[in-house]
Amino acid sequence: MEEEKYFVRVLPMASGSMAADGGYLFINSREEYEDFIKREPKAKKFIKRFIGGDEFINNIERWCLWLVDAKPQELHDMKHVMERVEAVKKFRLESKREATKKRAETPWLFAEIRQPTGTYIAIPKTSSENRYYIPMGYLDDSVIPGDALRIIPGGGLYQFGILMSRVHMAWVRAVAGRLKSDYRYSNTVVYNNFPWPFVTDSERARISSTAQKILDARALYPESSLASLYNDSTMPPELRKAHRENDIAVCEAYCFDKNVPEEDILPRLFWLYEAYTDCVLSDVRD
Repeated sequence: MEEEKYFVRVLPMASGSMAADGGYLFINSREEYEDFIKREPKAKKFIKRFIGGDEFINNIERWCLWLVDAKPQELHDMKHVMERVEAVKKFRLESKREATKKRAETPWLFAEIRQPTGTYIAIPKTSSENRYYIPMGYLDDSVIPGDALRIIPGGGLYQFGILMSRVHMAWVRAVAGRLKSDYRYSNTVVYNNFPWPFVTDSERARISSTAQKILDARALYPESSLASLYNDSTMPPELRKAHRENDIAVCEAYCFDKNVPEEDILPRLFWLYEAYTDCVLSDVRD
């Protein structure tokens, strides 16, 4: 019996949190972190790993003061934290933007807070065009994503597999904005307009499996940054093989030949985009 195809519900994408703080809520090195904890031990529970686009791609260690749950007395009792909070307040009050000045009323908080719960797919907003794939990955809510990351809360292996495929990258290369020559990944132009395939349970499971193989291949090189893993001259053979298997699985879900050239992928994607915008999709599942 032929399997039924259906459309998997598209999960919303957002940007990470924006500080607008003049840099005063950030701790930019391991040495600065250790020194700050030594001087202000009470602050340790409020210091979280922060990851923006550069930190994500290059394994850069950075932290931030995440004071969302800090009580007024706790803030008052942390002298070195309050010095930074007062500096944020001054920075915001001196801004020419009224919205930023308004944020001076809560200088201990990021200006815009969009912190997900649980795990989420992270996508750098800006990525080099010299990489065949935009490096994406998983983070959890112990990490604060900055606004140089796009995030998909609750994104699963199926979503990850589609987004890490050559089919999706063909779409990115065609529609994404550019910063100089680098890709600028947006939730509006790129992600929200991307035409996802109709799939069977078997196709969905296969893509989830090949997506996991990509993560497993990366895990063989825990000390390597995504920048080095996705440099075409240094990409490990296990990772290249995993991507090839994932590309084949995604191509076949779109009814492409496994070796379809990229110039033949785009017309089909634009056809799907037009078809989806002209009709209400039925049989949408989570």
